[in-house]
Amino acid sequence: MTAATAGAFHDGASRSTAPSDIPRLLPPAQEGKRPQDLAAHLARHGDLPYRDRVGTPSSPGALISDIEKSGLTGRGGAAFPVHRKLAAVLEAADRRRRTPAVIANGSESEPASDKDATLLWLAPHLVLDGLQLAAEALGADTAVLVTHADREHDVAGRVRQALQERLSARLDRVPVQLAVAPARFLSGQETALVNHLGGGPSIPTFMPPRITERGLGGSPTLVQNVETLAHLALIARRGARWFREVGTAAEPGSMLATIRRADGQPRITEVPLGIPLRDLLGEAPQNTTQHTTQHTTQRTTPETAVLLGGYHGMWLPAARAS
Repeated sequence: MTAATAGAFHDGASRSTAPSDIPRLLPPAQEGKRPQDLAAHLARHGDLPYRDRVGTPSSPGALISDIEKSGLTGRGGAAFPVHRKLAAVLEAADRRRRTPAVIANGSESEPASDKDATLLWLAPHLVLDGLQLAAEALGADTAVLVTHADREHDVAGRVRQALQERLSARLDRVPVQLAVAPARFLSGQETALVNHLGGGPSIPTFMPPRITERGLGGSPTLVQNVETLAHLALIARRGARWFREVGTAAEPGSMLATIRRADGQPRITEVPLGIPLRDLLGEAPQNTTQHTTQHTTQRTTPETAVLLGGYHGMWLPAARAS
């Protein structure tokens, strides 16, 4: 049996195949498990493209406009349009005359998922770029990156090392605080995260106002999954048209997915959105690579059943994915 979590894929839907620039987020396969330091990151992706402009509700700026054109949706599970979340925080900050906060959510409390931890281990600078660009677009002066407490590898230590590199290079304009979420199933839910960072219990609250209106410290707050911010950083560099070169018209871009087979080891793969399950689980596209924080693997063979979406997902017979 196989578990697959995170992202959108279909059992037989039309799709785009992986182009030569996938993986986009993770290091190329030939680099294996080696985390990218700042020099390697800048050599691959180029300088951080600050826009030197804070948006307003009537004129949100080039970055938010590019994100809207790209069709980027959240990669934390809800797939909410990212530009709408940015615009909501911007509007609340302007109306309330409060400086907003930005939180990069890498808590990944879904037990079957390991994609965010792998991204932070191998390519932390791409996430931190996205955090800085989102903060600039909103005029935020508080930026926090949250990791999960219960991880085999010291992901927080890896991010801390990346932050020190950026501090030495004077790259970041907004200081980044590093926090650790409790090892609980719901601790990564955005209201639970804000509660925890504010000194309260790490449990969700489902009542108005939304955190985009009143979140961390009472300020309008943007909470985005770390993979989402990594995509944002690439869109800021390469544009919306480039982003839409993979995926489908309705679901553009690529995604990270966690695949756990009977051996229990997570395998992280980056694929176009809309990919059929048979390709995700079995005959992977030629340029698709699979990573963990320990090693890089090649294609594997589908098994008898697939659990889609983790603990809140559903079982699908493997035959339906073929």
